[in-house]
Order: sequence, then structure tokens, then C-alpha cells
Amino acid sequence: MDLRAVAGLVLFCGSAAAQSPAPEQIQRGAAIYERNCSPCHGARMQDPQGAADLRKFPHNERERFITSVSRGKNQMPPWGGMLKPEDIEALWAYVVSAESLYGH
Repeated sequence: MDLRAVAGLVLFCGSAAAQSPAPEQIQRGAAIYERNCSPCHGARMQDPQGAADLRKFPHNERERFITSVSRGKNQMPPWGGMLKPEDIEALWAYVVSAESLYGH
């Protein structure tokens, strides 16, 4: 592979990663959040009852989020057996989009 091809691949991957989540994915994540996460993390991520405030979750720590949701963390149970990987990705899309959705 020549240098131009590598540079093009890097640009392509970088631009794909920088894209905003699709509205359908955010809506799916919102529904999954409401059903599974809101009892502890609060409706629309407001007023979490002793759980992490997901409005403040670092947007550059996607892997940490996926691992925490899949395997559980502290008092949070693991959801990896109940949620498909695409469900967890939709949750991530919802969490990183909540600032623009709710003005936080």
C-alpha cells in the first residue's frame, strides 16, 4: 500500500469516527435508556440517585462506557447479556447526544 492510500484511509476513518450519530440511533438509545437505565441514572439523565451522572461522561471515553455497560461497574449490573452490541452503541449515541438534546 502506498503512502497516498494510507493517508486516504486515515482521513476516511477519521471522518467516519467524527460523524454524529444518526437520529434513529439516538432515538433507539433513548428508548433503551428509558427502559433499562433511567431507574438509576434518572429520566433524561437528570437527578441520578447515587449513580454516575452520564451528562458528564467524557465523550472521548467510548470504550470505557461500552466496557462498563457490558461488564457492569460498582453497583451497576452487567448488561452485556441482555443488550446486543448495537443496543449498547445506541446507548452511547444517546449519551453523547444528550447535551445537544437537553441543553446540558
